Amino acid sequence: MPTVANRVAVLHGVNFDVLERRPAEIYGGLSLAQLEAKISGWAHELELEPIYFQTNSEGEFCEYLHRSADLADAVIVNAGAWTHYSRAIADALQLIGLPAVEVHLSDVEARDDWRKLSVFDGLVLAKISGKGPDGYREALERLAGELGAGS
Repeated sequence: MPTVANRVAVLHGVNFDVLERRPAEIYGGLSLAQLEAKISGWAHELELEPIYFQTNSEGEFCEYLHRSADLADAVIVNAGAWTHYSRAIADALQLIGLPAVEVHLSDVEARDDWRKLSVFDGLVLAKISGKGPDGYREALERLAGELGAGS
């Protein structure tokens, strides 16, 4: 059974509420509920307890990050397009001081030039991009190691 020290907040940003309507060749064709079901399975295998949040509001994303320090022990952040320009989200991520991993379903390095910039560089333990849903498994494994889960 997961301990309180193994809570991982998984934050999804803009347009994740309609993930299944986005191009399947880029985003995988899953709905957000299907993606979260996969993440939950992997998390439980690693003795982690996932907590999910999704919003299309940048301010709400920041506010949830602020609360994350009391709700979670680590975070996975897929902020979507905000990753590339939201200094407010970067500041909130830095403020909470929790171990964090940035995840992208698509290979942002192989897409538009503006997607190559991440305002989270230097604030996250790792950036995982282009592995589809499996990127979340890798992020969970990294955080499990940081938190000492399953040891």
